[in-house]
Amino acid sequence: MTVMLINLVLVYVASLYARFLARPVSLGEYGLRNRPSFLPALVAALSLTLVAGLRNNIGDTFTYMHSYRYGIFTWETIDYSKDFGFNIMQLLLRQISGDPQLLIFVTAAITTCLIAWILYHYSRMYELSLYLYITTGMFTTSMNGIRQFMAAAIIFAGTKYVMNGDWKRFFLLVLLASTVHRSALVLLPIYFLVRKPAWTKQTFLLIGVAVLIVLGFNQFMGTLFTVLADTQYSHYSTFSEGGASYIRVLIAAGPLTVAFYGREKLKSLAPKLDPIINLSLINALFLLIATQNWIFARFSIYFGLYQLLLIPWIIKVFREKDQKLVYYLILLFYLFFFLYECIIAYGGLNYGSRYLVF
Repeated sequence: MTVMLINLVLVYVASLYARFLARPVSLGEYGLRNRPSFLPALVAALSLTLVAGLRNNIGDTFTYMHSYRYGIFTWETIDYSKDFGFNIMQLLLRQISGDPQLLIFVTAAITTCLIAWILYHYSRMYELSLYLYITTGMFTTSMNGIRQFMAAAIIFAGTKYVMNGDWKRFFLLVLLASTVHRSALVLLPIYFLVRKPAWTKQTFLLIGVAVLIVLGFNQFMGTLFTVLADTQYSHYSTFSEGGASYIRVLIAAGPLTVAFYGREKLKSLAPKLDPIINLSLINALFLLIATQNWIFARFSIYFGLYQLLLIPWIIKVFREKDQKLVYYLILLFYLFFFLYECIIAYGGLNYGSRYLVF
């Protein structure tokens, strides 16, 4: 826990300093924005990478380390009908070293650097987005769902393509990510949904569908697992770890509520923000469904990252004299949530590492 708190402070201070030293750059049709200074921004990203990459526990880290150490990785044994990209990466890394720490470090570096790079280029407040990456629990989740979060980071790297409507390049990224985790393919049809304007009839239709799924969850699950019966995800039909916390639903819905009531102002300030709002909405809807069965929270891994871009924008919805207060309230609120998750929900987050020992 100590390492996680030190990391939070270091990341926030370094990225805040990066924003103070920001310089104006042109984003073409997006106008001008202040881009954070590169070196302190890099320090923040490196802190995240080192903490995630040098761990030896949390979630399924041990399982991946064990599989890397004792698994057989050859071109002949790789199953190309499944998530072969991740196995090819392990095969190549084994040529360098059999130490499983290498796998953990490389996956952490790829995941963290892709996310930090997009936030560096597109976040209105780089330091707030990185702060939220940690305090919303996404950073911790990245050390649990290793493959899926890596796939999500690859797709997140295509944020520009979603915002510009470049579906060909976005689809290529999704297909690449699907070689790491097959579930990434869900982004193919969702791309066309999120390209629509926010807060239209479609928005409320999606909300209605999610509510109906929750109300008729048993029937929905029966139908879903009939479809998945002969796939690699069929074993999830026996998954029984309960539902996700309603607190997470409220955490995801709060920024969307502000975005809805301030939609006209947001539209004038950031006319290209609709896909980000829609992706954040889908994140909240998956979390709502996940209250009935936690496995659906796995899908929010792909969509939760877009909240990191949305939340800094909703501060602008408030009156100018109130914006600083709202900023500080966000810092405080998400810090409390982070401590709650680490201390109460997880029973005390125990970070382990051979290298980072305090």
